[in-house]
Amino acid sequence: MASTADIRNGVVLSIDGQLWSIVEFQHVKPGKGGAFVRTKMKNVVSGKIIDKTFNAGAKVDVQNVDRSDYQYLYNDGDTFFFMDQRDYDQINVPAAVVGDSSRFMLENMIVTIAMHDGQPLYIELPPSIVLQITYTEPGLQGDRSNAGTKPATVETGAEIQVPLFLNEGTKVKVDTRTGDYLGRVND
Repeated sequence: MASTADIRNGVVLSIDGQLWSIVEFQHVKPGKGGAFVRTKMKNVVSGKIIDKTFNAGAKVDVQNVDRSDYQYLYNDGDTFFFMDQRDYDQINVPAAVVGDSSRFMLENMIVTIAMHDGQPLYIELPPSIVLQITYTEPGLQGDRSNAGTKPATVETGAEIQVPLFLNEGTKVKVDTRTGDYLGRVND
């Protein structure tokens, strides 16, 4: 067991059987009363963010979460297969853990997988990736009713909004966190 003096950004705590990552922390020593630590924590699995205050010197349960690079190989229905970049061992990750990340995963892509006690917790994609548009309707120059964007399907099967002037076969940069179009990529 560690104490509140060990709280830092990125530290993972176990509270009520759930893993929480410290996003922000502040040690506070008011003029009156005892010191305390104010934290903002993010649930490692669900992504929910909460504020929690600890009394100074309170015991906290610090957990070890390993983050490693893996190469995405393929998926087989409800299971995704990855290869460790260090020792070439393969692991399988349930679709529930992969979640929405699957929308932007291409085969052979390098992703970061966070593991706790040998169990995958979540997958981190690069902040942005380059994808090719596989289907989109032709844009009409005068059509501005939808702010100059149209839906387009990219090679992973995800649908994003792109400007009217883009056509099939164009490579675009996409934000993997939000699915937003970031720009056109010239070869």
